[in-house]
Amino acid sequence: MAALARAELTLLGRSRSTLLSAVLVPLTLPVALRSAVSQMDLDEAGLDVGLVMLPASIGFSLLFGVYSALVGIYAARREELVLKRLRTGEPRDAEILAGAALPVVVTGLVQSLVLVAACTVVLDIPPPGAPHLAVLGLLLGLVLCAALGAVTATVTRTVESAQVTTLPLVLLSMTLSGVTVPLELLPDRLASVCALLPLSPVITLVRGGWTGDLSAYEALGAVATALAWTVLAVFAVRRWFRWEPRR
Repeated sequence: MAALARAELTLLGRSRSTLLSAVLVPLTLPVALRSAVSQMDLDEAGLDVGLVMLPASIGFSLLFGVYSALVGIYAARREELVLKRLRTGEPRDAEILAGAALPVVVTGLVQSLVLVAACTVVLDIPPPGAPHLAVLGLLLGLVLCAALGAVTATVTRTVESAQVTTLPLVLLSMTLSGVTVPLELLPDRLASVCALLPLSPVITLVRGGWTGDLSAYEALGAVATALAWTVLAVFAVRRWFRWEPRR
């Protein structure tokens, strides 16, 4: 798996389009979002610009740096028959998928840490009240987005079509998972439904890690939701992932 990860890291460095979406997009979107967040009425929810921007930055990194990038990578390796050839060797299926995902996941982790440091300095955010929740949310988000990337790759015919097949989850997560608009600003009934979306528990844990006002019941609910989506995604990959190109 380490050898697969090193090879994938080399290929990642040679793909300008993947680097653009995985590295530059998550770094630039928070800058564009700041003006819109500053116009929101955040006082009633007990939030400020920094407590919205920091989880949003991590959400962008997970969506574009991990999820969208992995869909294109899996589709490309399948169309090039790389996955099919690897299955004839010693690596097991899980090792092949994990080896291909490892460089992007590590990149997403480093990128998230850089964004957290930048937001803390620029927006003068205080230290997290419950750092263990923020760390747990980030780790769950990395694993979940990697699994969802493999699921989406099953319905992605080509590398080019990955830009289309990733749009539903990206748009849904950006608008209704608390990435750009906190769930606290939505009507209670709508917020309860949106809390069940895949990326919602990740954002909830990260934001709750900084505010420190997330109760044990809410934290356990968010963890259970994230784990449920992860288990469902892993089951879908084991059941429907395609290892050969569609002809």
